[in-house]
Amino acid sequence: MPFDIHTFKTRSLTALIFTIIMLAGLLLNIWTFITLMLVIHFGCWQEFIRLLKIIYHNQYAKYVLLGLFYISLPVIMMTDLRLTHIPGSPATDNMLKVIPCGIIFSIWINDTMAYLVGSFIGKHPLSKISPKKTWEGTIGGAILCITVITTIAYFTHLYDMTTWIAISSLAAVFGTLGDLLESKLKRSANVKDSGSIMPGHGGFLDRFDSFLIATPMVWIFVELWLKA
Repeated sequence: MPFDIHTFKTRSLTALIFTIIMLAGLLLNIWTFITLMLVIHFGCWQEFIRLLKIIYHNQYAKYVLLGLFYISLPVIMMTDLRLTHIPGSPATDNMLKVIPCGIIFSIWINDTMAYLVGSFIGKHPLSKISPKKTWEGTIGGAILCITVITTIAYFTHLYDMTTWIAISSLAAVFGTLGDLLESKLKRSANVKDSGSIMPGHGGFLDRFDSFLIATPMVWIFVELWLKA
C-alpha cells in the first residue's frame, strides 16, 4: 500500500479533531464518558442497521438482534470497566479511567503504526477482505503498540507490566479482527465506508470496529485476572 501524502494529511486533521473529542469524553468526568459511549452506541447502531438493509433488504430484521452482541454489549462492558474498582488499586476517579483509556490508546497506536509500517514496507496482503492491510503492517503495528503501552506503564506504575502487555496485545490482535469483520460487512453491502461522519475515516463503525471486538476480550481478561 503506497504512502499517499494527501490522504495522510486529511486523515491526520480529522484524527486530531476526533482525538480531542474522544479525550474530552474519556478524561473529563463520568458524565462525559457516558455521553461519549451513548454517542458511539447509537452512531454504530444506525450504521449497522443501514448496512443490514443494504445486504438483506426486507429480511434485515432477522439479523438486527446481532447488534446487541456486536455493539451494545461492548459499550456496556467498556462502561463497566470505567465504573468498577479493581481490587488492590486506588479507588479514585482517575484510576477508574486507566483501563478504558488503555484500550483506546492501544487501538489508536496499533492502527496508526500498522498504517505507517504497511505504507512503507508492506508487501504481503493480510486478507482478501481488506487488501490494503499487510502482514508487515499488522505485525509491526502490534509490536509497536505493545512496546509503547508497556513503556508508558513502566514509567507510570499503573498496574504491572504483565497487565499492560496483555491489554495491549488483546487490543492489537482483536482490534485487527474487528477491523476485518467490519470490512467483511462493508464488502457484503458493497460500500466503501459505513458512514461519512469523518472525512478520510468514514463512519462510526469504521472508527470503532476495533473497539467493538477488543473491548469484550479485555473485559474478560480483567474479570478473570485482575479481579480474581
